[in-house]
Amino acid sequence: MLGARASSPVSTRDPILSRRRLGSPRQDLNERRQVMRTTTITSAAIACALLGSVIAFAGGQKSSGGNTLSGTSWQLIKFQGPDERTFEPDDKTKYTITFGNNGRVTARVDCNRASSTWRATPSGELQFGSWSRTSAKCGPKSLHDQIVTEGAAVHNFSIKDGHLFLSGMAEGGYYELEPITAAKH
Repeated sequence: MLGARASSPVSTRDPILSRRRLGSPRQDLNERRQVMRTTTITSAAIACALLGSVIAFAGGQKSSGGNTLSGTSWQLIKFQGPDERTFEPDDKTKYTITFGNNGRVTARVDCNRASSTWRATPSGELQFGSWSRTSAKCGPKSLHDQIVTEGAAVHNFSIKDGHLFLSGMAEGGYYELEPITAAKH
């Protein structure tokens, strides 16, 4: 009796093999077709959802083109920390940010460069994507480390008296920047 069980080609404990043994080849083919249809429909739905997300994100990026920051360049005047201490750069031209018309932003933070995407709302909310940047070691009086640490938390902007103010960090504080004007020849 033990030998008869071991030689059985199909185990009744395996539900797939049991179903196959009991179903006709035509039923198996119909089941496979149904699984393929379901998989195709699911894949198409996922692809549509992803495409919709990409289009919505790209559309959001293009919306920054009509924003007051779009196409502007700024240089740092000062950073005021949450403890009311003020830091001023030794050279304003080493701390700049440019908001492109295409939803891209570039920045110079002392001896390093960075780029990302950006989006701003009419109510003053400012969002950046992931930043890519160089990571050179800057000089002893550099504001680089502080700006990289604090600057990543900027969420708001306003323009007052022609100056750009960036704020919204959890601990408080703000950056004040002035527009970079084209050099006159």
